[in-house]
Amino acid sequence: MAKVMMKGNEALAEAAVRAGCRLYCGYPITPQTEIMEYLSARLPEVGGHFIQSESEVAGISMILGGACTGYRVMTGSSGTGFSLKQEGISWMAADELPGVIVNVCRYGSGLGLISPGQDAYIQATKGGGHGSYHAIVYGPSTIQEMVDLTGLAFDKADEYRNPVIMLSDGALGQMMEPVEFPDFQEVHPNKDWTITGKGKGRGHKITTAIYTDPKYDQHVREKYARIAAEEQRWESLCTEDAAIVLVAYGTSGRVCRQAVQMARKKGMKLGLIRPVTLWPFPVKAFEQPVHTAKAFVTVEMSALGQMVEDVRLTVNGRKPVFLYSSGMAPPREAVILQMAEDILDGRMKEVL
Repeated sequence: MAKVMMKGNEALAEAAVRAGCRLYCGYPITPQTEIMEYLSARLPEVGGHFIQSESEVAGISMILGGACTGYRVMTGSSGTGFSLKQEGISWMAADELPGVIVNVCRYGSGLGLISPGQDAYIQATKGGGHGSYHAIVYGPSTIQEMVDLTGLAFDKADEYRNPVIMLSDGALGQMMEPVEFPDFQEVHPNKDWTITGKGKGRGHKITTAIYTDPKYDQHVREKYARIAAEEQRWESLCTEDAAIVLVAYGTSGRVCRQAVQMARKKGMKLGLIRPVTLWPFPVKAFEQPVHTAKAFVTVEMSALGQMVEDVRLTVNGRKPVFLYSSGMAPPREAVILQMAEDILDGRMKEVL
């Protein structure tokens, strides 16, 4: 298929349709609304269903019900709207129901600004709802990667019977890039655990977390351990000989890739680890650089820094970890290069 120029939100929506999504329920909120607008017309064309719910809580509850039938389902939001979905996400994890939740992130606390931001990292990766659970979390950095990861998100949601979060942001959702879409997937909704209704010889089924089952705790521990071991994804760039390794995802990852290229032209040994899975965090990517690099710099579009906590846990004190938190503006290559020079020259000290 030839490449087409598409806005990020619309490309994600089309990728979901091609991955077999046949139910979207959600509430409009900037900068995510184009996903809803696109699917409101597109899903009926393929026999799917679009519902504009009366609230964010209703939207996540509707796809929870849809997931029980085995159909591929999705909802999305931004900022405080994503916060309202947290109880529903924890219910999906508890009941082991697959589904994809998109967060086109805003910047800042509370209502936040509709400008690009990465302040939802902790909420997405550490579980914003009640209880012990994890969602698989992807952080794409290009529109093509967003398309590719959307299909993967639905596959992994089904494979592990678990919610998957696509952590986009206001820049990726609104920018346009050429993308190539995969072929349509044929997805059969009838699985051995799905609710199909009682009748025509079908027995009674219920989908819920069986906390009284003594095997439940062990089952979920083993599932999340398997995901953590097998589903780490990342991109490494020039880390083999890097003196300073940048760590960044999403839009910040795009900037850092350019910064590495600029640094190398100047003779500065800069490298990049770009996490693709934010949970599970790609600790395997650090196995070699933690021994050879002099320091790590986490680059984030956040107010205080969030992913930096996972970087520090992974490095575990073996090397200094610095933070460039660019706030409401995207990070700048010139600032990254100056930080790297200051670190190498001893003019900057690690602040914990």
